[in-house]
Amino acid sequence: MTQKISFLIATFFGSGLAKKAPGTFGSLATLPLAFLMAYFFGFSGVFYAALIVFFVGVYAVKNVIAHEKEKDPGKIVIDETAGQLTSFLLIANYLQNNLSWKAFLLYALGFGLFRLFDIAKFGPVEWADTKIESAWGVMLDDVFAGFFAAIVLMFFVSGL
Repeated sequence: MTQKISFLIATFFGSGLAKKAPGTFGSLATLPLAFLMAYFFGFSGVFYAALIVFFVGVYAVKNVIAHEKEKDPGKIVIDETAGQLTSFLLIANYLQNNLSWKAFLLYALGFGLFRLFDIAKFGPVEWADTKIESAWGVMLDDVFAGFFAAIVLMFFVSGL
């Protein structure tokens, strides 16, 4: 993969180049992908999209951080993409073929919960962020934050 393609992927097609809150913009940019995968394919669509984004992201991030001074520059948001997709895994079948206001509320809630867990960085999220010093750590902390958001969303859906 060339450096330009790696940069394009790592910034999730430029969404990470926002001047302020690039992680938030990267997460927002992921919502249309999450919607399409969940709406048309349910769990399998979200799962495979998250899996592909994760592994392609590891490779792209590795190429980008090799030329950076920081271990996790703000412009890299493909990790937010993987984490945001992960946050919808456990409710993806509920979201499949669902255009109700409750479904759209869940996308908004999933976005907020993922950002909360990504920013708060507790438990395994903090561990991956501080202890794994490679592209794997950059990607894993957001996936762990996504799992926390997924669990909360699952409990929320079970109450609907």
